[in-house]
Amino acid sequence: MEAFQDQKGRQKGCLTIGSELKEEDVKKFDYHLPKTLDEALNLFASLKNCKYVAGGTDVFVDIKRKKIAPDNLISLRNIEALKIIEKNGGIRIGSCVTHEEILKNEDIKRHYTALHDAVKRLGSKQIRNVATIGGNICNAAPSADTACPLLVFDCVVGIYGKKGERKLSLDEFFLGPGMVSKEEDEIVTFFELCYLPKYSGSAYIKLTRREAMDLAIVSVASRLTFDLEEDILKVKETIANSDLKDMEEKIANLGIKVKQARIAMGVAAPTPLRAKEAETYLLGKVLDRDKIYEASEIASSVARPRDTIRGEAEYRREMIKVLTRRTLLLSVKRGLGLE
Repeated sequence: MEAFQDQKGRQKGCLTIGSELKEEDVKKFDYHLPKTLDEALNLFASLKNCKYVAGGTDVFVDIKRKKIAPDNLISLRNIEALKIIEKNGGIRIGSCVTHEEILKNEDIKRHYTALHDAVKRLGSKQIRNVATIGGNICNAAPSADTACPLLVFDCVVGIYGKKGERKLSLDEFFLGPGMVSKEEDEIVTFFELCYLPKYSGSAYIKLTRREAMDLAIVSVASRLTFDLEEDILKVKETIANSDLKDMEEKIANLGIKVKQARIAMGVAAPTPLRAKEAETYLLGKVLDRDKIYEASEIASSVARPRDTIRGEAEYRREMIKVLTRRTLLLSVKRGLGLE
């Protein structure tokens, strides 16, 4: 983006496409930098053809591709209230927190490991330094990396508008590809993740063609909270140096009774999707290999993937089974403090 000021001191901007500058290749807009939520809302109400922008990694691409053509961009990047990570029983993440800030946060790394897994493989460092969690969620792509981890942490979305603040579960927030339950002038303010009791672990794995900077073919996040029917030291000794394949065979002897289970899938439906039937199946059960396999089969059966250039629906269904098993086993290991 090229920015300059007009004679009245307003911030101006334009995006250029291609190496040769032609009039039809230039999109000009006014670029506004409010410092409060109310100032942003007032700008939206008083100006024509507006769009909010946070990191801009999606918005500016859409402008270049001429998918959108706003006359006014209202940046949220100077609103300090949207840039905070704070504990509140669980943890609250402001919508303008960047993925790099999430990656470096020790509380998220230690306790909300599925989210840490997701941002670790989200784009390049340059993208993570700019892209925000609010933008990733509001873009509402089925492949959004942070969506599945937030779902397994029972995420509540904070939304602010002219009528004040309201809250909505992330389950209800997603309506379809590119569609969320938010009025055009409303601003997503925060994401609130649940409190995690003792013996809680989570994991997120996405399948890609390349190791880095690639969209998911399919992805799964899982979270388990459990009780132990065996001595903790005995359990840890049994699986301390085990890989996930070994754990499949040993887990029946660990006495791990599921108190809460969450499984979410990406690129498995028009929106990121909770596998609630699989969660219910695991509840109250003592884990063994067969129960983990059955849960993965149930998760796959409720998915609604489609054929695309990146992967066929049937392949995605099979990989949901594999990734569900792996994330459940990793959740156990992390819940025991072994990873």
